[in-house]
Amino acid sequence: MKAAVLREFGSSLSVEEVADPVPGTGEVVVGVVAAPVLHYTAEVVSGARRYLLDLPAILGTGAVGRVRSVGPDATKLRPGDWVRCDPTVRSRDDAVTPDVVLQGLTARGDGGLALQRHFRHGGFAEQIMVPTENAAPLGSLDEADAGQWAALGICLVPYGGLLDGGLQPGETVLISGATGTYGGAAVAVAIAMGAGRVIAPGRNRAALADLERRFGHRVRTVVLSGNEDEDRAAMQSAAAGPVDLVLDLLPPSASVAAARAAAMTVREFGRVVLMGGIGDDVALPYPWLMLNSVTVRGRWMYPRDAVPKLIALARCGLLDLTQFEVDEFALSAVGEAVEHAAETGGRFRLTVLRP
Repeated sequence: MKAAVLREFGSSLSVEEVADPVPGTGEVVVGVVAAPVLHYTAEVVSGARRYLLDLPAILGTGAVGRVRSVGPDATKLRPGDWVRCDPTVRSRDDAVTPDVVLQGLTARGDGGLALQRHFRHGGFAEQIMVPTENAAPLGSLDEADAGQWAALGICLVPYGGLLDGGLQPGETVLISGATGTYGGAAVAVAIAMGAGRVIAPGRNRAALADLERRFGHRVRTVVLSGNEDEDRAAMQSAAAGPVDLVLDLLPPSASVAAARAAAMTVREFGRVVLMGGIGDDVALPYPWLMLNSVTVRGRWMYPRDAVPKLIALARCGLLDLTQFEVDEFALSAVGEAVEHAAETGGRFRLTVLRP
């Protein structure tokens, strides 16, 4: 098969002929129809992200495609079935704290690197091999829509945080970092889950206006000033009532003060979920946490059962994947696709490869 291979960081992706994957027990081979290109793929290729990825490797986090072949223990998947290949691969020999690798991207720690030796290669190829449990059935779909379904990968990250935060229909959720790629998706997912009100703070007025246009009166935006106390008051005022849940998706470039201002809008007995990239301590006040019985938790990626749940939300129309504008490239143009993703990536934009 043909695949886009990274042989060393700092070099270009090379489209090469490589051996077809052969599934063993607990594995499925999928013919790739659409593979998402993350907006920061160029930083992975250059080595700037310093991701744990043994080379050479086929890049690409996940894919949408059709089953080619299955291992002997598969009982429901059949060749021809449409599936989403989930890149979050977990080790099977520790159910409590499994090692994790993001197939085609990075590993988490030494255990993840050990797992990566087998599940290393991603979706920038004509075929991909994944654990059987990572091939999530999509049901019937038109091949022309495969790129749209690849947007599930963007939505799954904030969905994991909203699930962990226990978002209930009718509740008010504040999305800290709402104008970013994952923040915008979080607004869409929260609406799909039945949030009564979504508070969307940010500094980009055009991006905030776009969120209001897309989702209507259930979204209330707040233009941030950079003053922590003023911003907290503005967000609470926009909520016009208790904030039940705060989901933080701020990028590494954001300030600790911005994250703290958002987190401290939450009500007594409220929940805060941290999923962003801020590297410094947020330093939430001990007395405020204790006296208000606030729950704070971190979440990296999403639980395994989030995948079929989100697919169900999309299948029934509650999550509208047509919100995403998709730009498609052939595998032979992978270099152009990576550049395009870097230049145009953002809220509701997605670049995909069509091998």
